[in-house]
Amino acid sequence: MTPVTQPSNPLTLDLLAAGRLPPLAAAFLAGRDADLLAPLALQPHDQLPPPPEGPVADRGELARALAATNTAYGHPAAGELARRLADPATQVVVTGQQPGLFGGPLYSLSKAVAAARWAAELEAAGRPAVALFWVASEDHDYTEVARSVVAGPSGAASFDLGEDPEPLVPVGVRSLGAGVATALEEILSLQGDSTPRGERWRAWWGEVGQWYRPDARFGEAFSRLMVRMLGRRCPLMLDALLPQLKAAERPWLRRALDRRVEVSEALAAAAERIQRRGYKVQVRPQREVSPLFVLDRGQRRRIEWTAQGKGDWRLRGSDRTGSIAELLEMLDDNPILISPGALARPAIQDAVLGSSLQVLGPGEISYMAQAAALYPVLEVAPPRSALRPQVLVLSEKELGWLDELGLSLEELTGDRKQLERRLAAEAGSDPTAALRQRLLAQFEELTPRVLAVDGALEKPWNKTRDSVQRSLENFATRLAAAAARSDEVRARRLERLRQAVLPLGKPQERTLCSASLFGRFGDRFGEKFFEQLDLNPGTLHLLTL
Repeated sequence: MTPVTQPSNPLTLDLLAAGRLPPLAAAFLAGRDADLLAPLALQPHDQLPPPPEGPVADRGELARALAATNTAYGHPAAGELARRLADPATQVVVTGQQPGLFGGPLYSLSKAVAAARWAAELEAAGRPAVALFWVASEDHDYTEVARSVVAGPSGAASFDLGEDPEPLVPVGVRSLGAGVATALEEILSLQGDSTPRGERWRAWWGEVGQWYRPDARFGEAFSRLMVRMLGRRCPLMLDALLPQLKAAERPWLRRALDRRVEVSEALAAAAERIQRRGYKVQVRPQREVSPLFVLDRGQRRRIEWTAQGKGDWRLRGSDRTGSIAELLEMLDDNPILISPGALARPAIQDAVLGSSLQVLGPGEISYMAQAAALYPVLEVAPPRSALRPQVLVLSEKELGWLDELGLSLEELTGDRKQLERRLAAEAGSDPTAALRQRLLAQFEELTPRVLAVDGALEKPWNKTRDSVQRSLENFATRLAAAAARSDEVRARRLERLRQAVLPLGKPQERTLCSASLFGRFGDRFGEKFFEQLDLNPGTLHLLTL
Protein backbone atom coordinates (compact mmCIF):
# COMPACT_ATOMS: atom_id res chain seq x y z
CA MET A 1 0.00 0.00 0.00
CA THR A 2 1.56 3.28 -1.11
CA PRO A 3 1.04 6.33 1.13
CA VAL A 4 -0.92 9.18 -0.44
CA THR A 5 2.08 11.46 -0.02
CA GLN A 6 5.43 10.61 1.49
CA PRO A 7 6.34 12.71 4.55
CA SER A 8 8.43 15.72 3.56
CA ASN A 9 10.94 14.97 6.29
CA PRO A 10 12.09 11.38 6.93
CA LEU A 11 13.41 12.01 10.45
CA THR A 12 11.76 9.44 12.71
CA LEU A 13 12.21 7.63 16.01
CA ASP A 14 11.93 3.85 16.25
CA LEU A 15 9.40 3.52 19.09
CA LEU A 16 10.01 -0.19 19.54
CA ALA A 17 13.79 0.09 19.78
CA ALA A 18 13.51 3.10 22.10
CA GLY A 19 11.07 1.29 24.41
CA ARG A 20 8.39 3.98 24.00
CA LEU A 21 5.38 1.63 23.62
CA PRO A 22 3.32 -0.12 26.31
CA PRO A 23 4.29 -3.80 26.75
CA LEU A 24 1.31 -5.38 24.95
CA ALA A 25 1.36 -2.88 22.09
CA ALA A 26 5.09 -3.48 21.67
CA ALA A 27 4.58 -7.25 21.69
CA PHE A 28 1.83 -7.17 19.07
CA LEU A 29 3.83 -4.84 16.83
CA ALA A 30 6.87 -7.10 17.14
CA GLY A 31 4.77 -10.14 16.23
CA ARG A 32 4.75 -11.69 19.71
CA ASP A 33 1.77 -13.04 21.68
CA ALA A 34 -0.62 -12.26 18.83
CA ASP A 35 -2.97 -14.99 20.07
CA LEU A 36 -3.83 -12.77 23.07
CA LEU A 37 -5.57 -10.42 20.63
CA ALA A 38 -7.58 -13.18 18.89
CA PRO A 39 -10.04 -13.20 17.23
CA LEU A 40 -8.80 -9.71 16.38
CA ALA A 41 -5.55 -9.33 14.49
CA LEU A 42 -3.11 -6.45 14.08
CA GLN A 43 -3.28 -4.97 10.59
CA PRO A 44 0.11 -4.34 8.89
CA HIS A 45 0.37 -0.70 7.91
CA ASP A 46 1.48 -1.54 4.37
CA GLN A 47 -1.45 -3.86 3.53
CA LEU A 48 -5.17 -3.28 3.06
CA PRO A 49 -7.67 -4.80 5.53
CA PRO A 50 -10.02 -7.48 4.14
CA PRO A 51 -13.79 -6.90 4.04
CA PRO A 52 -15.71 -8.04 7.14
CA GLU A 53 -16.84 -11.66 7.24
CA GLY A 54 -20.54 -12.39 7.03
CA PRO A 55 -23.49 -10.04 6.37
CA VAL A 56 -23.25 -6.37 7.30
CA ALA A 57 -25.97 -4.80 9.44
CA ASP A 58 -28.39 -2.43 7.71
CA ARG A 59 -26.82 1.02 8.11
CA GLY A 60 -29.49 2.96 6.24
CA GLU A 61 -31.16 4.72 9.19
CA LEU A 62 -27.83 5.49 10.81
CA ALA A 63 -26.46 6.86 7.54
CA ARG A 64 -29.41 9.20 7.12
CA ALA A 65 -28.99 10.47 10.68
CA LEU A 66 -25.26 11.03 10.13
CA ALA A 67 -25.95 12.96 6.94
CA ALA A 68 -28.13 15.36 8.96
CA THR A 69 -25.86 15.73 12.00
CA ASN A 70 -22.67 16.11 10.00
CA THR A 71 -24.27 18.66 7.70
CA ALA A 72 -25.14 20.58 10.86
CA TYR A 73 -21.49 20.31 11.93
CA GLY A 74 -20.52 21.93 8.63
CA HIS A 75 -19.06 18.80 6.99
CA PRO A 76 -18.86 19.59 3.25
CA ALA A 77 -19.00 15.91 2.23
CA ALA A 78 -21.62 14.72 4.75
CA GLY A 79 -24.19 13.60 2.19
CA GLU A 80 -21.70 11.84 -0.05
CA LEU A 81 -20.07 9.94 2.83
CA ALA A 82 -23.45 9.01 4.33
CA ARG A 83 -24.65 7.57 1.02
CA ARG A 84 -21.48 5.53 0.86
CA LEU A 85 -22.03 4.30 4.43
CA ALA A 86 -25.55 3.10 3.60
CA ASP A 87 -24.16 0.77 0.91
CA PRO A 88 -23.40 -2.65 2.51
CA ALA A 89 -20.47 -3.07 0.11
CA THR A 90 -18.67 -0.10 1.69
CA GLN A 91 -15.87 -0.91 4.12
CA VAL A 92 -15.89 1.05 7.36
CA VAL A 93 -12.75 2.34 9.09
CA VAL A 94 -13.60 3.47 12.60
CA THR A 95 -11.72 5.25 15.32
CA GLY A 96 -12.80 7.39 18.26
CA GLN A 97 -12.06 9.29 21.42
CA GLN A 98 -13.76 11.29 24.13
CA PRO A 99 -14.75 14.85 23.05
CA GLY A 100 -11.87 16.65 24.74
CA LEU A 101 -11.85 20.40 25.32
CA PHE A 102 -10.66 22.32 22.22
CA GLY A 103 -10.24 19.05 20.31
CA GLY A 104 -8.52 17.17 23.10
CA PRO A 105 -4.89 16.02 22.86
CA LEU A 106 -3.30 15.96 19.42
CA TYR A 107 -3.59 12.18 19.19
CA SER A 108 -7.37 12.59 18.74
CA LEU A 109 -6.66 14.41 15.48
CA SER A 110 -4.03 11.79 14.56
CA LYS A 111 -6.67 9.10 14.92
CA ALA A 112 -9.13 10.98 12.71
CA VAL A 113 -6.52 11.60 10.02
CA ALA A 114 -5.27 8.00 10.17
CA ALA A 115 -8.82 6.63 9.74
CA ALA A 116 -9.39 8.96 6.78
CA ARG A 117 -6.06 7.89 5.27
CA TRP A 118 -6.92 4.20 5.56
CA ALA A 119 -10.29 4.84 3.90
CA ALA A 120 -8.55 6.80 1.13
CA GLU A 121 -6.17 3.88 0.53
CA LEU A 122 -9.11 1.49 0.18
CA GLU A 123 -10.84 3.87 -2.22
CA ALA A 124 -7.66 4.19 -4.28
CA ALA A 125 -7.62 0.40 -4.58
CA GLY A 126 -11.17 0.44 -5.99
CA ARG A 127 -12.85 -0.65 -2.76
CA PRO A 128 -15.57 1.73 -1.48
CA ALA A 129 -14.76 2.89 2.05
CA VAL A 130 -15.74 5.51 4.59
CA ALA A 131 -14.11 6.65 7.84
CA LEU A 132 -16.09 7.25 11.03
CA PHE A 133 -15.05 8.90 14.29
CA TRP A 134 -16.91 7.57 17.34
CA VAL A 135 -17.36 10.52 19.72
CA ALA A 136 -17.46 8.80 23.13
CA SER A 137 -20.05 11.14 24.61
CA GLU A 138 -21.61 8.44 26.81
CA ASP A 139 -18.53 8.40 29.03
CA HIS A 140 -18.70 10.28 32.31
CA ASP A 141 -14.99 11.02 32.84
CA TYR A 142 -15.33 14.78 33.14
CA THR A 143 -11.69 15.27 34.12
CA GLU A 144 -10.62 13.70 30.84
CA VAL A 145 -12.61 16.11 28.66
CA ALA A 146 -12.60 19.33 30.70
CA ARG A 147 -8.88 20.11 30.46
CA SER A 148 -6.72 21.37 27.64
CA VAL A 149 -3.17 22.57 27.05
CA VAL A 150 -2.40 25.44 24.69
CA ALA A 151 1.05 26.53 23.53
CA GLY A 152 1.68 30.28 23.51
CA PRO A 153 4.84 32.39 22.98
CA SER A 154 5.95 31.83 26.58
CA GLY A 155 5.34 28.08 26.55
CA ALA A 156 2.47 25.75 27.26
CA ALA A 157 -0.39 26.73 29.55
CA SER A 158 -3.08 24.48 30.99
CA PHE A 159 -6.78 25.40 31.07
CA ASP A 160 -9.77 23.64 32.57
CA LEU A 161 -13.47 24.12 33.18
CA GLY A 162 -13.27 23.83 36.95
CA GLU A 163 -14.41 21.11 39.31
CA ASP A 164 -16.79 18.39 38.16
CA PRO A 165 -20.25 19.77 39.02
CA GLU A 166 -22.15 16.56 38.16
CA PRO A 167 -20.17 13.35 38.78
CA LEU A 168 -21.37 10.30 36.79
CA VAL A 169 -23.35 12.41 34.32
CA PRO A 170 -22.41 11.53 30.69
CA VAL A 171 -20.38 14.34 29.16
CA GLY A 172 -22.56 14.29 26.04
CA VAL A 173 -25.55 15.70 27.89
CA ARG A 174 -23.59 18.44 29.65
CA SER A 175 -23.10 22.04 28.67
CA LEU A 176 -19.57 23.41 28.71
CA GLY A 177 -20.45 26.05 31.29
CA ALA A 178 -19.10 29.50 32.07
CA GLY A 179 -15.54 28.21 32.52
CA VAL A 180 -15.10 27.88 28.76
CA ALA A 181 -15.57 31.63 28.22
CA THR A 182 -12.93 32.38 30.86
CA ALA A 183 -10.51 29.90 29.27
CA LEU A 184 -11.01 31.45 25.82
CA GLU A 185 -10.34 34.96 27.13
CA GLU A 186 -7.06 33.79 28.66
CA ILE A 187 -6.07 31.93 25.50
CA LEU A 188 -6.74 35.00 23.36
CA SER A 189 -4.39 37.03 25.57
CA LEU A 190 -1.49 34.61 24.94
CA GLN A 191 -0.86 36.32 21.59
CA GLY A 192 -1.48 39.98 22.27
CA ASP A 193 0.71 41.50 19.54
CA SER A 194 -0.50 42.99 16.27
CA THR A 195 1.70 40.83 14.04
CA PRO A 196 0.11 38.59 11.40
CA ARG A 197 0.73 35.66 13.71
CA GLY A 198 -1.10 37.40 16.54
CA GLU A 199 -3.99 38.38 14.28
CA ARG A 200 -4.28 34.82 12.98
CA TRP A 201 -4.29 33.53 16.57
CA ARG A 202 -7.08 35.86 17.66
CA ALA A 203 -9.15 35.19 14.54
CA TRP A 204 -8.86 31.44 15.01
CA TRP A 205 -9.74 31.39 18.70
CA GLY A 206 -12.61 33.77 18.01
CA GLU A 207 -13.90 31.17 15.55
CA VAL A 208 -13.39 28.38 18.11
CA GLY A 209 -15.45 30.45 20.54
CA GLN A 210 -18.45 30.20 18.21
CA TRP A 211 -18.57 26.45 18.88
CA TYR A 212 -17.21 26.35 22.43
CA ARG A 213 -19.90 28.46 24.05
CA PRO A 214 -21.08 28.09 27.66
CA ASP A 215 -24.41 26.65 26.45
CA ALA A 216 -22.83 24.29 23.89
CA ARG A 217 -22.36 20.59 24.56
CA PHE A 218 -19.04 18.75 24.51
CA GLY A 219 -19.80 16.39 21.62
CA GLU A 220 -21.22 19.03 19.29
CA ALA A 221 -18.38 21.52 19.88
CA PHE A 222 -15.76 18.80 19.41
CA SER A 223 -17.35 17.56 16.17
CA ARG A 224 -17.66 21.06 14.69
CA LEU A 225 -13.99 21.72 15.47
CA MET A 226 -12.83 18.46 13.87
CA VAL A 227 -14.82 19.17 10.74
CA ARG A 228 -13.42 22.70 10.55
CA MET A 229 -9.83 21.45 10.83
CA LEU A 230 -10.08 18.56 8.34
CA GLY A 231 -12.80 19.73 5.93
CA ARG A 232 -13.89 17.19 3.28
CA ARG A 233 -11.34 14.69 4.55
CA CYS A 234 -12.85 14.60 8.03
CA PRO A 235 -14.42 11.26 8.99
CA LEU A 236 -18.15 11.26 9.63
CA MET A 237 -18.54 12.28 13.27
CA LEU A 238 -20.68 9.73 15.12
CA ASP A 239 -21.97 10.82 18.53
CA ALA A 240 -22.40 7.81 20.83
CA LEU A 241 -25.68 9.30 22.10
CA LEU A 242 -27.23 9.60 18.64
CA PRO A 243 -30.75 8.06 18.95
CA GLN A 244 -30.43 6.10 15.69
CA LEU A 245 -27.16 4.61 16.91
CA LYS A 246 -28.68 3.64 20.25
CA ALA A 247 -31.59 1.97 18.42
CA ALA A 248 -29.13 0.04 16.24
CA GLU A 249 -27.26 -1.11 19.36
CA ARG A 250 -30.39 -2.53 20.99
CA PRO A 251 -30.15 -6.16 19.71
CA TRP A 252 -26.49 -6.39 20.64
CA LEU A 253 -27.00 -4.93 24.11
CA ARG A 254 -29.85 -7.42 24.57
CA ARG A 255 -27.52 -10.24 23.54
CA ALA A 256 -24.92 -9.03 26.05
CA LEU A 257 -27.59 -9.09 28.77
CA ASP A 258 -28.95 -12.49 27.76
CA ARG A 259 -25.43 -13.94 27.70
CA ARG A 260 -24.20 -12.13 30.80
CA VAL A 261 -22.72 -15.28 32.39
CA GLU A 262 -20.79 -16.14 29.22
CA VAL A 263 -19.64 -12.50 28.96
CA SER A 264 -18.26 -12.56 32.51
CA GLU A 265 -16.56 -15.91 31.99
CA ALA A 266 -14.98 -14.84 28.69
CA LEU A 267 -13.60 -11.62 30.18
CA ALA A 268 -12.23 -13.46 33.22
CA ALA A 269 -10.55 -16.08 31.01
CA ALA A 270 -9.00 -13.38 28.80
CA ALA A 271 -7.60 -11.55 31.83
CA GLU A 272 -6.13 -14.79 33.17
CA ARG A 273 -4.40 -15.51 29.83
CA ILE A 274 -2.90 -12.03 29.74
CA GLN A 275 -1.61 -12.28 33.29
CA ARG A 276 -0.14 -15.75 32.73
CA ARG A 277 2.00 -14.23 29.96
CA GLY A 278 3.33 -11.64 32.40
CA TYR A 279 1.32 -8.65 31.22
CA LYS A 280 -0.82 -6.32 33.30
CA VAL A 281 -4.56 -6.25 32.55
CA GLN A 282 -6.00 -2.81 31.82
CA VAL A 283 -9.41 -3.52 33.37
CA ARG A 284 -9.53 -5.99 36.25
CA PRO A 285 -12.63 -8.14 35.63
CA GLN A 286 -14.94 -9.39 38.35
CA ARG A 287 -17.56 -12.04 37.61
CA GLU A 288 -20.28 -10.05 39.37
CA VAL A 289 -19.47 -6.84 37.46
CA SER A 290 -20.97 -6.20 34.03
CA PRO A 291 -19.29 -4.26 31.19
CA LEU A 292 -22.59 -2.37 30.81
CA PHE A 293 -23.93 0.78 32.45
CA VAL A 294 -27.40 2.14 33.24
CA LEU A 295 -28.36 5.81 33.16
CA ASP A 296 -30.23 6.18 36.46
CA ARG A 297 -31.65 9.57 37.44
CA GLY A 298 -29.13 11.23 35.13
CA GLN A 299 -26.12 9.32 36.49
CA ARG A 300 -24.27 6.58 34.62
CA ARG A 301 -23.71 3.63 36.95
CA ARG A 302 -22.23 0.20 36.32
CA ILE A 303 -24.43 -2.89 36.50
CA GLU A 304 -23.41 -5.49 39.09
CA TRP A 305 -24.90 -8.98 39.04
CA THR A 306 -26.08 -10.95 42.01
CA ALA A 307 -25.18 -14.66 42.15
CA GLN A 308 -22.58 -14.11 39.38
CA GLY A 309 -25.23 -13.18 36.82
CA LYS A 310 -27.67 -15.93 37.70
CA GLY A 311 -29.81 -13.68 39.88
CA ASP A 312 -30.89 -10.05 39.69
CA TRP A 313 -28.85 -6.84 39.41
CA ARG A 314 -27.94 -3.71 41.33
CA LEU A 315 -26.25 -0.45 40.37
CA ARG A 316 -22.85 0.32 41.84
CA GLY A 317 -23.03 3.11 44.42
CA SER A 318 -26.83 3.16 44.36
CA ASP A 319 -29.76 1.53 46.11
CA ARG A 320 -31.30 0.72 42.72
CA THR A 321 -31.94 -3.01 42.12
CA GLY A 322 -34.09 -4.97 39.74
CA SER A 323 -34.69 -8.09 37.69
CA ILE A 324 -33.21 -9.05 34.34
CA ALA A 325 -36.69 -8.69 32.85
CA GLU A 326 -36.74 -5.05 33.98
CA LEU A 327 -33.39 -4.39 32.30
CA LEU A 328 -34.60 -5.89 29.04
CA GLU A 329 -37.82 -3.87 29.23
CA MET A 330 -35.78 -0.71 29.87
CA LEU A 331 -33.66 -1.50 26.82
CA ASP A 332 -36.73 -2.00 24.63
CA ASP A 333 -38.44 1.18 25.82
CA ASN A 334 -35.44 3.52 25.79
CA PRO A 335 -32.07 2.11 24.62
CA ILE A 336 -30.30 5.36 25.52
CA LEU A 337 -30.51 4.26 29.18
CA ILE A 338 -28.08 1.36 28.69
CA SER A 339 -24.56 1.86 27.41
CA PRO A 340 -21.46 -0.31 26.90
CA GLY A 341 -18.30 0.23 28.92
CA ALA A 342 -14.73 0.05 27.60
CA LEU A 343 -14.70 -3.74 27.25
CA ALA A 344 -18.13 -4.08 25.59
CA ARG A 345 -18.11 -1.04 23.33
CA PRO A 346 -15.72 -2.33 20.61
CA ALA A 347 -17.75 -5.45 19.77
CA ILE A 348 -21.07 -3.57 19.84
CA GLN A 349 -19.60 -0.74 17.77
CA ASP A 350 -18.31 -3.16 15.14
CA ALA A 351 -21.57 -5.11 15.09
CA VAL A 352 -23.53 -1.95 14.29
CA LEU A 353 -21.06 -0.55 11.77
CA GLY A 354 -19.78 -3.75 10.17
CA SER A 355 -16.26 -2.39 10.64
CA SER A 356 -13.37 -3.62 8.50
CA LEU A 357 -10.72 -1.78 10.49
CA GLN A 358 -10.53 -0.03 13.84
CA VAL A 359 -7.72 2.46 14.49
CA LEU A 360 -6.53 2.33 18.09
CA GLY A 361 -3.97 3.99 20.31
CA PRO A 362 -1.23 1.95 22.05
CA GLY A 363 -3.14 2.07 25.34
CA GLU A 364 -6.37 0.96 23.68
CA ILE A 365 -4.77 -2.00 21.91
CA SER A 366 -3.67 -3.17 25.36
CA TYR A 367 -7.22 -3.45 26.68
CA MET A 368 -8.46 -4.83 23.35
CA ALA A 369 -6.76 -8.06 24.38
CA GLN A 370 -9.55 -8.27 26.96
CA ALA A 371 -12.37 -6.77 24.87
CA ALA A 372 -11.62 -9.19 22.00
CA ALA A 373 -13.09 -12.00 24.08
CA LEU A 374 -16.62 -10.64 23.57
CA TYR A 375 -16.65 -10.89 19.75
CA PRO A 376 -17.33 -14.65 19.67
CA VAL A 377 -19.69 -14.45 22.67
CA LEU A 378 -21.83 -11.81 20.91
CA GLU A 379 -21.27 -13.41 17.48
CA VAL A 380 -19.73 -10.28 15.96
CA ALA A 381 -17.40 -10.52 12.96
CA PRO A 382 -14.03 -9.19 14.17
CA PRO A 383 -12.42 -6.34 12.21
CA ARG A 384 -8.68 -5.84 11.87
CA SER A 385 -6.98 -3.55 14.39
CA ALA A 386 -4.44 -0.91 13.36
CA LEU A 387 -2.24 1.03 15.75
CA ARG A 388 -2.47 4.74 15.14
CA PRO A 389 0.72 6.48 14.02
CA GLN A 390 2.44 8.73 16.54
CA VAL A 391 3.45 12.21 15.46
CA LEU A 392 5.43 15.25 16.47
CA VAL A 393 4.68 18.62 14.85
CA LEU A 394 7.46 21.20 14.42
CA SER A 395 7.78 24.35 12.35
CA GLU A 396 10.39 24.68 9.60
CA LYS A 397 12.33 27.02 11.89
CA GLU A 398 12.33 24.46 14.72
CA LEU A 399 13.40 21.78 12.28
CA GLY A 400 16.35 24.01 11.32
CA TRP A 401 17.34 24.31 14.98
CA LEU A 402 17.16 20.55 15.33
CA ASP A 403 19.51 20.20 12.37
CA GLU A 404 21.91 22.85 13.72
CA LEU A 405 22.10 21.11 17.08
CA GLY A 406 22.68 17.79 15.32
CA LEU A 407 20.08 16.00 17.43
CA SER A 408 18.03 12.92 16.71
CA LEU A 409 14.39 12.68 17.77
CA GLU A 410 15.36 10.06 20.35
CA GLU A 411 17.83 12.45 21.96
CA LEU A 412 15.53 15.46 21.75
CA THR A 413 12.62 13.61 23.39
CA GLY A 414 14.76 11.66 25.87
CA ASP A 415 16.47 12.39 29.18
CA ARG A 416 17.44 16.04 29.50
CA LYS A 417 20.64 15.45 31.48
CA GLN A 418 21.96 13.00 28.92
CA LEU A 419 21.11 15.46 26.17
CA GLU A 420 22.97 18.32 27.83
CA ARG A 421 26.00 16.15 28.50
CA ARG A 422 26.12 14.99 24.90
CA LEU A 423 25.98 18.55 23.59
CA ALA A 424 28.65 19.64 26.03
CA ALA A 425 30.90 16.73 25.08
CA GLU A 426 30.45 17.63 21.39
CA ALA A 427 31.57 21.17 22.15
CA GLY A 428 34.61 19.87 24.03
CA SER A 429 33.21 21.12 27.35
CA ASP A 430 33.54 17.87 29.32
CA PRO A 431 37.17 17.61 30.49
CA THR A 432 36.14 15.02 33.08
CA ALA A 433 35.34 12.33 30.49
CA ALA A 434 38.95 11.20 30.06
CA LEU A 435 39.51 11.31 33.81
CA ARG A 436 36.48 9.11 34.47
CA GLN A 437 37.66 6.62 31.89
CA ARG A 438 41.20 6.45 33.36
CA LEU A 439 39.94 6.06 36.94
CA LEU A 440 37.55 3.25 36.05
CA ALA A 441 40.34 1.47 34.17
CA GLN A 442 42.61 1.79 37.21
CA PHE A 443 39.90 0.44 39.49
CA GLU A 444 39.54 -2.58 37.23
CA GLU A 445 43.30 -3.05 37.15
CA LEU A 446 43.59 -2.93 40.96
CA THR A 447 40.61 -5.18 41.67
CA PRO A 448 42.53 -8.53 41.53
CA ARG A 449 45.24 -7.18 43.85
CA VAL A 450 42.68 -5.90 46.37
CA LEU A 451 40.79 -9.18 46.42
CA ALA A 452 44.01 -11.14 46.73
CA VAL A 453 44.60 -9.39 50.04
CA ASP A 454 41.10 -10.11 51.36
CA GLY A 455 38.14 -11.38 49.31
CA ALA A 456 35.75 -9.85 51.83
CA LEU A 457 36.76 -6.41 50.54
CA GLU A 458 34.99 -6.92 47.20
CA LYS A 459 31.74 -5.27 48.28
CA PRO A 460 33.29 -2.12 49.88
CA TRP A 461 35.73 -1.87 46.95
CA ASN A 462 32.88 -1.93 44.40
CA LYS A 463 30.96 0.55 46.52
CA THR A 464 33.97 2.89 46.54
CA ARG A 465 34.32 2.61 42.76
CA ASP A 466 30.60 3.30 42.24
CA SER A 467 30.71 6.29 44.58
CA VAL A 468 33.66 7.83 42.73
CA GLN A 469 31.98 7.23 39.38
CA ARG A 470 28.67 8.69 40.56
CA SER A 471 30.35 11.80 42.00
CA LEU A 472 32.23 12.48 38.78
CA GLU A 473 29.09 11.92 36.68
CA ASN A 474 27.09 14.31 38.85
CA PHE A 475 29.81 16.91 38.46
CA ALA A 476 29.88 16.29 34.70
CA THR A 477 26.12 16.88 34.57
CA ARG A 478 26.49 20.21 36.39
CA LEU A 479 29.37 21.14 34.12
CA ALA A 480 27.33 20.23 31.05
CA ALA A 481 24.43 22.40 32.21
CA ALA A 482 26.80 25.31 32.80
CA ALA A 483 28.39 24.82 29.39
CA ALA A 484 24.98 24.73 27.74
CA ARG A 485 23.97 27.95 29.50
CA SER A 486 27.16 29.64 28.36
CA ASP A 487 25.99 29.43 24.76
CA GLU A 488 22.81 31.44 25.16
CA VAL A 489 21.55 31.10 21.59
CA ARG A 490 22.16 27.37 21.56
CA ALA A 491 20.63 26.98 25.02
CA ARG A 492 17.57 29.07 24.06
CA ARG A 493 16.93 27.00 20.96
CA LEU A 494 17.32 23.77 22.85
CA GLU A 495 14.86 25.01 25.48
CA ARG A 496 12.36 26.08 22.82
CA LEU A 497 12.63 22.68 21.14
CA ARG A 498 12.19 20.85 24.42
CA GLN A 499 9.09 22.92 25.21
CA ALA A 500 7.72 22.14 21.75
CA VAL A 501 8.23 18.38 21.94
CA LEU A 502 7.55 17.97 25.68
CA PRO A 503 5.10 20.70 26.73
CA LEU A 504 4.67 20.62 30.51
CA GLY A 505 7.15 17.75 30.49
CA LYS A 506 4.92 15.32 28.56
CA PRO A 507 4.89 14.18 24.89
CA GLN A 508 3.38 16.77 22.58
CA GLU A 509 0.67 14.55 21.09
CA ARG A 510 -0.57 13.56 24.54
CA THR A 511 -0.59 17.15 25.83
CA LEU A 512 -1.24 19.95 23.33
CA CYS A 513 -4.78 20.30 22.03
CA SER A 514 -5.18 20.17 18.26
CA ALA A 515 -6.85 23.61 18.22
CA SER A 516 -3.64 25.09 19.63
CA LEU A 517 -1.58 23.86 16.68
CA PHE A 518 -4.22 24.97 14.18
CA GLY A 519 -4.13 28.41 15.77
CA ARG A 520 -0.37 28.50 15.33
CA PHE A 521 -0.10 27.21 11.76
CA GLY A 522 -3.44 28.24 10.24
CA ASP A 523 -5.55 26.54 7.57
CA ARG A 524 -2.61 24.61 6.11
CA PHE A 525 -2.33 22.59 9.32
CA GLY A 526 -5.09 20.07 8.53
CA GLU A 527 -4.02 19.70 4.90
CA LYS A 528 -0.35 19.20 5.74
CA PHE A 529 -1.22 16.79 8.53
CA PHE A 530 -3.13 14.59 6.09
CA GLU A 531 -0.42 14.78 3.42
CA GLN A 532 2.57 14.10 5.66
CA LEU A 533 1.15 11.44 7.98
CA ASP A 534 2.77 8.01 7.59
CA LEU A 535 0.61 5.10 8.73
CA ASN A 536 3.55 3.13 10.16
CA PRO A 537 2.82 2.91 13.92
CA GLY A 538 6.30 1.70 14.85
CA THR A 539 7.93 5.10 14.49
CA LEU A 540 7.44 8.62 15.76
CA HIS A 541 6.94 10.75 12.66
CA LEU A 542 8.07 14.35 12.42
CA LEU A 543 5.53 16.56 10.63
CA THR A 544 6.82 19.97 9.57
CA LEU A 545 4.84 23.09 8.71
